Amino acid sequence: MSAPVAALASPFLATIPSPPQGVWFIGPIPLRAYALCIIAGIIAAVWIGSRRWVARGGREGTVIDIAVFAVPFGLVGGRLYHVATDWYKYFGPDRNPLDALKVWEGGLGIWGAVALGAVGAWIGCRRRGVPLAAFADAVAPGIILAQAIGRLGNWFNQELYGAPTDLPWGLEIYRRIDSTGLADPITGVAMDSTPVTVVHPTFLYELLWNLGVFLLIIWADRKFRMGHGRVFALYVAGYTAGRVWIEMMRTDDATHILGIRINVFTSLIVFAGAVLYLLYVRGKREDPELLRGKPMPGDDDTAATPERSAEEPKATADDADADEDEDKDEPKGSDDSGDERAEARSADGNGKDAKD
Repeated sequence: MSAPVAALASPFLATIPSPPQGVWFIGPIPLRAYALCIIAGIIAAVWIGSRRWVARGGREGTVIDIAVFAVPFGLVGGRLYHVATDWYKYFGPDRNPLDALKVWEGGLGIWGAVALGAVGAWIGCRRRGVPLAAFADAVAPGIILAQAIGRLGNWFNQELYGAPTDLPWGLEIYRRIDSTGLADPITGVAMDSTPVTVVHPTFLYELLWNLGVFLLIIWADRKFRMGHGRVFALYVAGYTAGRVWIEMMRTDDATHILGIRINVFTSLIVFAGAVLYLLYVRGKREDPELLRGKPMPGDDDTAATPERSAEEPKATADDADADEDEDKDEPKGSDDSGDERAEARSADGNGKDAKD
């Protein structure tokens, strides 16, 4: 996060205040708003993904099982990407490399999270025997919603903002200090509500954009019944389209290439790949039977897929009625073994040869 710039001279009439602090202490234990936002986003993503997966014909609990692999991989990948692209913050002069482990202070790159999270999801999908593309389609809306929720953590951390502005929705930035009176923008507390600057709330722009992409892919999926990874590709294309212009508004420290922030180039490359995927991959949703996968301990293997759930009970009842009718029509004791014994006794006269 870059240092706050000088405040504007114009009076602050209608602006967005920042939280006075982003960390609360319960005894020696810190309660960090950033971490809580990330956790809330993960819970929302898993809940929405689970509902969509079951609606598509998958087993209950599959998304949670796969998330056990995908979420840790995604968190590690997100941190690795951030450290790799902003390495000078941790390995430059007068820097502490151990700070790279302090995830709670912010710094998760979405590209690393998606890339390594996909590896974790692939492992989970292979274990459950379900197609990765279908899983990605089911969880895509939840992922973009989780990103929107996670951006609230940047608000609490007073980070990811843009240049000074006099717009009504400008974000107030406060000076936070620790218990010793030193500046501490992460764990400190704002003792004065007078802002040191008012800036573009780029975190809020991205939050609102993400919510728009969430609604877009939900609508498109319902209308066109998209499958084979196309919902996920639409999510990627929609997100990166907004990330390009929002990234160019940010003023926090970042690695630059040819004077342009590195995430702008990443967004353009990923956007092009997602659009190409949408153009060249066709097909409706996968067969629900493919989403059933391998039965695992605790699964209900008797559960029917949505398409056949209303028919199977009726078919079972009809079969039972047919069996009952056949039992009524057939005389008791009239089986093949009884007929053979009767013929044997008749051929022998009194059945003596058969007895011998």
